[in-house]
Amino acid sequence: MKTAFDTDSILFALLNGKISNKGGVYVGDDRPEDSADEDVVVNTIDLPQDCLPQIGTSNINIYTADTTKKIKGKMQVSANRTRLKALTNEVLAIVRNAEIHGIKAVPGNMTIMYEPTTKQHFVNIRVNWNIQI
Repeated sequence: MKTAFDTDSILFALLNGKISNKGGVYVGDDRPEDSADEDVVVNTIDLPQDCLPQIGTSNINIYTADTTKKIKGKMQVSANRTRLKALTNEVLAIVRNAEIHGIKAVPGNMTIMYEPTTKQHFVNIRVNWNIQI
């Protein structure tokens, strides 16, 4: 049986140093609270422990600094969608192509969210696990 520690470690190993983000890759709440970098955070939100296959869910959050643009004559802050898209495509390709014995990681739902404390937006990707070992 795998634990949330295992699935977090798998995602960390898949992504750390393998994408073009200009920040770090972190597990859980290890990301610095005041970070304004292009960070990636992985965490597992559910993984049952008493049956096979284990069907669970993890998050991959990809953060980028917001950009300013003029909309109707007024400067305002918005998501850097170009950079979010590029990083998201890199992450999705890695997860989709991962070959892990007895384990399948499948990208699920995705959404863009605002992080007001650091003036960043982030993409949240749900990863659905099917663990046979």
